[in-house]
Amino acid sequence: MGAVLSLAGPRCRKRDYIDTSQNESCKKQKLSPSNYEDGLRLIPSLPDELSIQILARVPRIFYLNLRAVSRKWKATVTSPELFEVRKELGTTEEWLYILTKVSDDRLLWHALDPLSKRWQRLPPLPNVVDEEESRKSSSGLWNMVGSGIKIAEVVRGWLGWNDTLPQMPFCGCAIGAVDGCLYVLGGFSRTSAMRCVRRYDPIANTWNEATSMSVGRAYCKTGILNDKLYVVGGVSRARGGLTPLQSAEVFDPTTDAWSEVPSMPFSRAQGLPNAFFADMLKPIATGMTSYMGRLCVPQSLYSWPFFVDVGGEIYDPDTNSWVEMPIGMGEGWPARQAGTKLSVVLDGELYAFDPSSSLNSAKIKVYDQKEDTWKVVIGKVPIRDFADSESPYLLSAFHGKLHVLTKDASRNISILRADPRDHLGSTSSSSVSLSADSLHEHSDSLAESDTVVWKAIATRNFGSAELVSCQVLDV
Repeated sequence: MGAVLSLAGPRCRKRDYIDTSQNESCKKQKLSPSNYEDGLRLIPSLPDELSIQILARVPRIFYLNLRAVSRKWKATVTSPELFEVRKELGTTEEWLYILTKVSDDRLLWHALDPLSKRWQRLPPLPNVVDEEESRKSSSGLWNMVGSGIKIAEVVRGWLGWNDTLPQMPFCGCAIGAVDGCLYVLGGFSRTSAMRCVRRYDPIANTWNEATSMSVGRAYCKTGILNDKLYVVGGVSRARGGLTPLQSAEVFDPTTDAWSEVPSMPFSRAQGLPNAFFADMLKPIATGMTSYMGRLCVPQSLYSWPFFVDVGGEIYDPDTNSWVEMPIGMGEGWPARQAGTKLSVVLDGELYAFDPSSSLNSAKIKVYDQKEDTWKVVIGKVPIRDFADSESPYLLSAFHGKLHVLTKDASRNISILRADPRDHLGSTSSSSVSLSADSLHEHSDSLAESDTVVWKAIATRNFGSAELVSCQVLDV
């Protein structure tokens, strides 16, 4: 076992950042001829079955180095069989995958191993656009970039108040994670809403094309239920501008196929008093979270620059139907900004991030199903306000704890961890002594109060890159 972990020699010494988009340049030795190598065992004097059991216990951060040992080792550490053994042994690891947008409107994915605090950069997204969208655009292929324009510009174009949409680059893609893979879905490519789906396989460390959605969508919402990826709402481009979508569909990764789901009724939007309001106020889904075996979709009515929360709807897979969301749940669901509501489920509890315009005033709330209300469980979250950022903070849950992703005073991306389990049932606000100014200099420091402990578990300087989204994979 010691020999396995000592593979990193002088040229492969431990680093806190690994660029996996490059060819493996850390090889210690030249590959042996295949006819000789195929007769070798993975580990001399041990049956391969036992060797795989050993490799399944090695932290995944070492796998990039292990791939450089030989062709057989590379085939083994990139095989689904090894990762099935990891599942059986309970040695899978939760990694955080962060999507950022750099100044030239390119999307870059970064992975963090929270235990070793080491980072990896994923291979770039492929420059491929769905054939249908390619035919619609005379300019050829477009880079897949993040939210290259503000949601404000989208809504203004939606209402026909400006002419920015014809010049839009690719933007508005949705992000999901199911069956151990990342998914990038839809988005706008100039004037076309795209159907294409890109999938990242962390085992092979490659991107590939998955089956396209049935309709083109941008700014849609995603959620996971029963190991399937659901997509709802979003907008598409029509002659009169942007059209809100009520449709939904579900992707089964085992069959690589999409199936229809009943459209969202948007029942609250249907109750508007007259045709004038119905034409001005556009209903959209502003989030989606899998909670208690159902999909919860908060909704809003927009008329830029104003938006009104109108509750939401819940999809029940057992009845294959939508019902209205409880009033307290929908109307009290905290909103980050127009079009986005941050929420995660941890230990069966639904948490939401309630932002603020002032430093250290953001809150985290938990939904009380019995009382149909949201309660504050963390009264002060140590984040800074960056009004010029599209996504200044994100919310995630892994390793049994809540995490907030934000930027510190030096504009480094920081991952802050809190343990909320002692807070359940408490409605009093808590104080936190960890300031955002100290995150970069004291990344291992603790901040304690009566009910919360915050810790900056990782900090990384990605230059001018902005946060877009994040997902957790357990592989």
